[in-house]
Amino acid sequence: MPYRRLPNTDAARLRALKTVLDSNDIYTVRNRFIDWKTINSAQPAYDRLLTAAEQYRLSYAAQLRGAGKLDKLQRNAQMYVSHFMQVLRMAVERGEIKKQALGLYGLDPEAQTLPNIKTVGGLLKWGEAVVNGEKARVKQGGRPIYNPTIGMVSTHLDIFKENYEQHRRLRERTLKAADDLKRIRPEVDAVLTELWNQIEAHFKDEPADVRLDSCRKFGVVYYYRKNEVKDVKEQGEKE
Repeated sequence: MPYRRLPNTDAARLRALKTVLDSNDIYTVRNRFIDWKTINSAQPAYDRLLTAAEQYRLSYAAQLRGAGKLDKLQRNAQMYVSHFMQVLRMAVERGEIKKQALGLYGLDPEAQTLPNIKTVGGLLKWGEAVVNGEKARVKQGGRPIYNPTIGMVSTHLDIFKENYEQHRRLRERTLKAADDLKRIRPEVDAVLTELWNQIEAHFKDEPADVRLDSCRKFGVVYYYRKNEVKDVKEQGEKE
């Protein structure tokens, strides 16, 4: 015999609820076999799940759209910060800028390599340090570095930071929507379980094939086990 199984996707949950809610038989006094308490809990469950699923879909889509743009902006900001630090190092090597001035940028004067800016945290940390350091050195009378100017570095860094914060908010919104769905699903499953219990109880005295077909019309989902699928196919071929 096939076995009953609750839906494992939100779309399937919504279809199962809608099938019951769209059936006129559950509302008429003479034919009604599902109690009003269960019927009245089904519509709010459907509405909550539909709203939550749509909110998650929209949030996730917005997050994906922004991801590609953010990657490009991050690469641009990394390039400008990296180029600026390289030019700064070369200026120190040529003696145009004193070695001790590297401390204004948070850089180790004795270090032979540049800081890691491939991560978001590293980029934001060292990008801000470079901008503040260049402003401080120029304020002390030093000549500004060109190609790239600190203004160009700051602009690309600010654009990335703004979009990163926007993307972070979108990601948080998506996570919240996912949490809302996770919280709602057990409530919906409980409503479906009660609905299906009452539907099956109504048709329990019918022959097996009639009972299964009648329950399916009200959205109850049945699955055959592997060996049962084979038996059904063989039976159909014999007929």
